[in-house]
Order: sequence, then structure tokens, then C-alpha cells
Amino acid sequence: MNLYHLLEEITTRPEPFSCYTAEALWTNEHTSRQMLAYHLNGDVDISSRRTEFIDRSVDWIVDFFNVGAETAIADFGCGPGLYTSRLARHGAQVTGIDFSERSLDYAGETAAREGLAIDYVRGNYLSLAIDRRFDLILMIMCDYCALSPVQRRSLLHKFRELLNPGGAVLLDVYSLAAIESREETSVFAGNLLDGFWSPNPYFGFLTTFVYPAEKVVLDKYTIIEAERTRVIYNWLQYFSQTSIAEEFTRAGFLVDAVFSDVAGTPITSDSLEFAVVARRA
Repeated sequence: MNLYHLLEEITTRPEPFSCYTAEALWTNEHTSRQMLAYHLNGDVDISSRRTEFIDRSVDWIVDFFNVGAETAIADFGCGPGLYTSRLARHGAQVTGIDFSERSLDYAGETAAREGLAIDYVRGNYLSLAIDRRFDLILMIMCDYCALSPVQRRSLLHKFRELLNPGGAVLLDVYSLAAIESREETSVFAGNLLDGFWSPNPYFGFLTTFVYPAEKVVLDKYTIIEAERTRVIYNWLQYFSQTSIAEEFTRAGFLVDAVFSDVAGTPITSDSLEFAVVARRA
């Protein structure tokens, strides 16, 4: 492929959610190591929230959902167990589910070291068969926004099947206030993001596409190494309170409460994210 056609391909606008590469990001040997490092850096909001926020969030979750020894909790996209470990220390029966073997290895080592009985399951939660039931399902760090409408419908259907009577889902999403700051841009750099994408030299293109009608943004990364070229699609759906409530309602849920975040902060009109508590209808 000559340079013109490569640039044409890089800058071509795909249909929303037409490509899905999330699993490759979390299972790649190099990028999974980078992601784990971000998870464990308690001073930044990358991969996971800051340590102070996670502590405050877990305290609120325990209080709001009356978490105790009999509470069965599933954390979808649990990463290295930053929420699961804390909830298990409160006595909850916790299951963590994640793509990343590296993150789950860290989570399992933490649980073993502290004597925490946490069940970690590796796999794609969109297709993974789960044979247990839960009182509370968590999906934190706006993971829900990375899924297509079809994937979200399927996942909410799974959540409903997995919940015990009276069970609840807690997840957070990006708001429409957040999409207002997103602009279409193109960036080119050697070793884009300081070598995040590969241990070998590479050139990286970041092309951002905004879809106003669909309330979707795509960050499309094209990574060019000597021996291969990869494309990573990072989709994000943005929601209003009405649009997320409609999705839950169609899936057989009732939205019980809305907050600015998963620490129970009251929502405001300029909140860049918001958290939803929904229960089986």
C-alpha cells in the first residue's frame, strides 16, 4: 500500500461501532502491561480511578446497597481487583470478570496474600457463560460506553438473567456534557503515547471522529511497525439520562437512582459522567 492509500484509509470515517478491537488491547502482552501500570497508579484516572475515589466509592456502595456477608457481587471488567478486593474485605461474596490475564493474575495474587475468597473469571463478558446469580452487578469506569447498541442490549439481557430478585446494576457512563468538548482531530507521532503501543519503534496516527447524531466518538489508532500495521478502535457512546433510562427499560429494568458518579455524588447539569442504579422491573 502506498502512502496516499494508507493515509486515505487512516482518515476514512467508519460506520459507528463497525469494528471492535477491545479484546486485543487488553490481551496484548505489551499493552496489557501498560494498562496494568495505569490501573495501579493511584494518582491518575486512567484505566482505574484514583485511590482516594475508589475508597470513597466502595464505602458508598457498601452503605447504599447494604453490602454484607450474604451479598453476592459481580464486577464486570474488574481489572486488577481494586473494587473486588475492597468489597471482599467487607465480607461480600465477590466474582471478578475481565479480559486481561495479566490484571487477573495481579488480582488473584492480592486475594491469596490477604486470604480473600474472590472468584476471578477470565474471558469476554459479552459471550462468557456464567452459572451463578448476584445481588449486585458493577460495571465501572464507563466500560458500558465502549459497547455497541447491539452489545449493550445483549449485556443488559445477561445482567437481568444473572440478578437475584431485587438485585441491582450499578454502572457509569459519559454524559452529553462531555461530548461537547470532543473535536475531530488528527495526530501523528513517532512512538505515539510514549511507546504505549509497542516495545519496538513505531509510528502512530490518532484520528478522532465525532458522530453528533449518534452521540458517539471514535479514537482510531493506526500503529505502523516495521513488520506490521495495526488499527485499534476506541468507541465511546455518550448518554443523556433519558437515553440510558430507555435502554434499561427496554431490557426489563427500572432506573432507581442517578448520581454524578459511583460514589453517590449528587448529579448536576454539567456532570461529565453519571452513574445509574437500575433494578429488575
